[in-house]
Amino acid sequence: MGERQWQWTDAWIFVSLVIAHGAGRHRRAASSRRPLGVRLTDVLSTADHLNRAIPERQEVEVAIRRLVGTGLVSVTDGWFRITPEGERLWRTRPHAGLATTVDTVQGALSRRHTPGDADWHLDEAEHAAAVQEYAVRSIPTPRRSPRKHARRD
Repeated sequence: MGERQWQWTDAWIFVSLVIAHGAGRHRRAASSRRPLGVRLTDVLSTADHLNRAIPERQEVEVAIRRLVGTGLVSVTDGWFRITPEGERLWRTRPHAGLATTVDTVQGALSRRHTPGDADWHLDEAEHAAAVQEYAVRSIPTPRRSPRKHARRD
């Protein structure tokens, strides 16, 4: 497949980022100290939920480079953000039909934008740490049985 065409993985990462980011739904207050955006772990978690797979380091790196280079996403100090142009693409994507959201976003990307190429790299250790954090978060906490804690008189 051509380097100048949008790949399914690019759309998968973009949709994961948008969903994790909550574009347009949950704005943080201006007085909040927390940066606007999401961490890599959140993107991986959402990607796994969408496709039942955690994206490989190279898949994330290539997709983010292309999305940043096109101006749809920005990354600063490990925080991934949807740009106003990215929000516009998300809001105006087609909603009808039987295609998945990722498929419709890939189509919208292909019709409206040429993939860019930003100078952004994802370190192997950073990806591994995010995968590990996600794995730890995914472990369900044990439930306590109400019987064990009932008083016996």
